[in-house]
Amino acid sequence: MYEIMSSDEAIRLIRDGDCICVNSFVGIENPIELHEALYRRYQRMQSPSHLTVISSAGFGVWDENRSAEGYIREGAVDKLICGHFGAMLSTKKLVLEDRFEAYNLPLGCISHAIRAQAGGLPGALSKVGLDIFVDPRKDGPGINRISIDDSLVKYVEVDGEEFLYYKLPKITIALIKGTAADRKGNISFDDMFMSGDALSICQAVKANHGKVIVQVDRLVDTPARPRNAIIPGCLVDAIVVTEPEARNEAYTALTGSFEIPYDEWYSWSEKIDTASTMPAKNSVAGNIIGRRAAKELRVDDIVNIGIGIPEMVSRHARKNGMLDNVTLTVESGGIGGFPVSGEAFGAMIGAASVYDMANQFDLYNNGGLDICFMGALEVDAEGNVNAHRGQGAFAGIGGFANITAKTPTVVFCMTFNTKGLDVTQSKGVVTINQEGSIPKFVKKVSSVSFSAKRAIANGQKVLFVTERCVFRLTPKGLKLIEAYPGVDVKKDILNQLPFEVEI
Repeated sequence: MYEIMSSDEAIRLIRDGDCICVNSFVGIENPIELHEALYRRYQRMQSPSHLTVISSAGFGVWDENRSAEGYIREGAVDKLICGHFGAMLSTKKLVLEDRFEAYNLPLGCISHAIRAQAGGLPGALSKVGLDIFVDPRKDGPGINRISIDDSLVKYVEVDGEEFLYYKLPKITIALIKGTAADRKGNISFDDMFMSGDALSICQAVKANHGKVIVQVDRLVDTPARPRNAIIPGCLVDAIVVTEPEARNEAYTALTGSFEIPYDEWYSWSEKIDTASTMPAKNSVAGNIIGRRAAKELRVDDIVNIGIGIPEMVSRHARKNGMLDNVTLTVESGGIGGFPVSGEAFGAMIGAASVYDMANQFDLYNNGGLDICFMGALEVDAEGNVNAHRGQGAFAGIGGFANITAKTPTVVFCMTFNTKGLDVTQSKGVVTINQEGSIPKFVKKVSSVSFSAKRAIANGQKVLFVTERCVFRLTPKGLKLIEAYPGVDVKKDILNQLPFEVEI
């Protein structure tokens, strides 16, 4: 039977050595008060310590002094297992300083491994991750020198087929953010942007005889409608009621509490961007890339669009009238709306459906998308892509590996180089005024996020759309299939490459 507790009381349920699983998505829907209560206790008592923390998509809030950053920085955590570290501003720096063990697994593979544990299985099989960095035959999932746990990902063969086997430590604590708890302890997510892995996490914790702690905005007398009660009260141990954080009214568009017609999607997106502390960036190069990449969309396509330059695709799909003819999706579980960028990434405007994250990755893993648009940090002569680890910086693979593993058409949206690149376009003519100092096309990528060899074997169509040209992946490597008006093929393309391409 659940109990209503203060955050400080609830955190006493956590013991040294526990394995905590946090239900959040990059920077949204994080149980911030529970994290900060844990930090307060750790400061007073140096306990709980030796923690392992798991999160499919990470659990930061874009602020190095809030949420979990404090107790991680001061040594409460021995091991982190996350799909993405982008919103964890101090933590992702400490990872590279070998302060604790840290492992990066594909977001969808963590989600499925949690669901497997909820069903009494030790782990989950997947073809996602084969021949990229997480494959133990290559680098493995460890991010730094002390991360040598080889139990998380194993290469196996079943009935003559190759798989990776993802296995997580037994989860003993769930930290969940919900909207409301009714008098039976049932938890609804009505004002939330997503429910993520919430149910699977709670089921896994109860299977392991652990404790489920849920932070909610309010208690209600009226029981939730059965389909709206994501977590049944019988799975909950502690409910913590906290005052909801003030939220700009623009963000109410992301909860699904009112209908947003298609023709209002963009105006709401602009309102959210104005209210955001991380406004969307606009650039000439980004617009050139987005406009060209959007031409690859076809009527009735099911689509995923990544963050960064790929976000320009949706803008130009709207301008050319294609946006209303395709279905956009986002990793957190939304389908049929307009994905939001910046600090609220993972939320959708006007979503037709928002379901559990594991179900979304079922769709991605089985090739249910028609096309995806992804960013890239590096591309090499074979067509391998590094999208998760830059020089001296680390964000993580996120859902990238799941999305690109089997989608029939993969479009990488990237500038030819960066840091100082100056491009202009007038009447369709592109002029490269200055090259960037950091190349993106390299002889060999420093880490593999996308395997060209496996894409060719899968029969995927792979394009690399830049601000000056388009390449296509072939069994021989890259082939130049298009140069934009005004671009000098030899000077602006071939001479800028450290390898030869087919023309």
